[in-house]
Amino acid sequence: MKKLFLFLLFPICAFSQNSLLSEIDTVKADTKVESAFKSLKIVNLESTKLAGKGDFYLVVAHRFDYVNHGFDDFFGIDNANTQIKFLYGFKDWLTVHIARSGFEETIDSGIKYRLVAQEKEGFPFTIVGFNSIAINAEMKVENYPKLEFENRLSYVTQVLISRKFTDKLSLEIAPSYFHENTLKDILDENNAVLTPNPQNNDQFAIGMGGRYKFAKRWSFNMDYAAHLNRASQSIYTNPFSVGVDLETGGHVFQMHFTNSRAMHEAGYLGKTSGSWSKGEIAFGFNLVRVF
Repeated sequence: MKKLFLFLLFPICAFSQNSLLSEIDTVKADTKVESAFKSLKIVNLESTKLAGKGDFYLVVAHRFDYVNHGFDDFFGIDNANTQIKFLYGFKDWLTVHIARSGFEETIDSGIKYRLVAQEKEGFPFTIVGFNSIAINAEMKVENYPKLEFENRLSYVTQVLISRKFTDKLSLEIAPSYFHENTLKDILDENNAVLTPNPQNNDQFAIGMGGRYKFAKRWSFNMDYAAHLNRASQSIYTNPFSVGVDLETGGHVFQMHFTNSRAMHEAGYLGKTSGSWSKGEIAFGFNLVRVF
């Protein structure tokens, strides 16, 4: 439980309605370069955008099943993971969130805070810190007789580094550390333990992503995360996602294809199981609404 106190997270809701259009591609009169990204996430990866002070956000996200299932579940549409997330901007530099996901019945809370802002004639990057903690509510005592609360927890720390190169192009890199208190064993087709999970609880990844604006309200987005110490016997893969953002004033609508059905950080970084080469690709969207 000591790790819990290292993550001073604030589980508070949030999201904002005031003129996203004016924030997306403008530069303030001062030296700061604003809005490398139009939404709080690129696709799965957190972007360096934060909610403004007092802004309240609602995010509804879906990840359907893999399209290679064909008509059995209408190319994945019949089987969706859903996430409901609330965010709030306590300060212009400080955003907190709380969310609930269908994937492993996860409850997660996070904090995102700006450390340095990109400047027009000065510092070339925006640097933002991100910390989150997730609770796996899917684990049941009848399946895990010695289950304790701390066994449900996972933690994530990321440093988000972005640069807005032009009004059209922004790129980001995100060194990431995450820890899972419980690693599930690898099961065979009959759900019997095939082998104990060989993965180290402490895991590292490097995320990267970008946005290219190709029309007034449209952009092409892409992100990827390379796991740096994945066990050789692991059944999991690296998450890769591509899609588009549509800005409509009061909200941003993100549509994409991804091989990850998890939406919280430890989930998509450590438990992506789909393979693009096998057609294990899910359609998804994030609806970001400002109130």
